[in-house]
Amino acid sequence: MRNVGEDTQEAAELATALRTGPFHVALRAAITVRGLPLHRVRHHLAGKGVNVGVTSLSYWQQGARRPQRPESLRAVRALEEVLRLPDSSLLKLLDRDTETERPATRSYRSLLEGSGALEAMLGELESPLDGGLHTVGHQERVRIGADRELLGRDSQHIVRAHRDGVDRYMAIHHGDPGCAPDRVTVSAVENCRTGRVRWHRETGMLIAELIFDARLRIGDTHLFHYAFEDGTAGPSSEYVRGFSFAGGQYALQVRFHPGALPVRCHRFVQHSATARRSGRQDLTLNGQHRSVHLVEPQVRAGLLGIGWDWA
Repeated sequence: MRNVGEDTQEAAELATALRTGPFHVALRAAITVRGLPLHRVRHHLAGKGVNVGVTSLSYWQQGARRPQRPESLRAVRALEEVLRLPDSSLLKLLDRDTETERPATRSYRSLLEGSGALEAMLGELESPLDGGLHTVGHQERVRIGADRELLGRDSQHIVRAHRDGVDRYMAIHHGDPGCAPDRVTVSAVENCRTGRVRWHRETGMLIAELIFDARLRIGDTHLFHYAFEDGTAGPSSEYVRGFSFAGGQYALQVRFHPGALPVRCHRFVQHSATARRSGRQDLTLNGQHRSVHLVEPQVRAGLLGIGWDWA
């Protein structure tokens, strides 16, 4: 069961997006209101004789690609039916949108490519994107090694159920370019155990099912602790956390090896994987602990991270 207030807020956001655009924001909002994972959207489209892959749908809602060919525009019209939107509402936004923003760095192109792989893996595990859980608090510690590589990360997570019967969380790890996800390990440290694990070599992405000891009821909270060990990729220059939904506090600490310290660090935000970065703020390296951190009291949907320069 969904919270009425959440439904009202999401409907209001959809109404605004349909008026103001851009297309990908309105599409993402409509999918959220309908509560359909992308593999189910694809299934409904197929029932109307329209074949669109999960990867394409993911790219469309992220703004990485725009439907332009005649068969893609036919799919958009079918999407309006599937998502119960007014006729031509999405098509009009496509006509109005003229900007095609590019990702800022290679890692963001990697994020876009990984979005399709993530949707496919979640579909294989029969899990919706939000999983029935909202984040109350999330503290994450990232370790950078002597060769400037991402050694691993440790997460302490507090969630609240907004559906009855939720008993698991899908933990996602997206390594740096060159990451070998089949060599990345996941540890269920506290109040959870590891279930199914899937990985996608081309994008360096791994998803691990963390199973709780009990099923949560609406409003129940759960605190759990897990970790990923990586160390398989080349030098790292940033750590990015993506948020599909707003809400909850997030704290990120990046700790560096004493023999490999960056010359400068900064935090940044990004509204989507294709948007330009904003909110840049320099961070001072803690000399004693060789670390920097950020705290976001109330996260927004989008991307948040810490970047650093080696020279």
